[in-house]
Amino acid sequence: MTTIQDPHLSAIRDVEPATPQGCGECLRTGGRWVHLRLCLTCGNVGCCDSSPARHASAHAVEHGHPIVRSFEPGEDWRWCYVDEAYV
Repeated sequence: MTTIQDPHLSAIRDVEPATPQGCGECLRTGGRWVHLRLCLTCGNVGCCDSSPARHASAHAVEHGHPIVRSFEPGEDWRWCYVDEAYV
């Protein structure tokens, strides 16, 4: 099996969650979320695409930060929004 390295992995930084208590935008606006995602470029915590506001993917597009990881307990996966693939 050949593994293709995602070119966006270079955007990953050692980050701390900006709002460890939840989606920063939802907390500001009184919104709600289903699951949380952590931006691995800047530490933004946003809600997933199953959430009403989809703040994590909006952040990725607006700021050009391609890769998030799940910010859910017990989950350890990363997603590249640009390539629409797990990395």
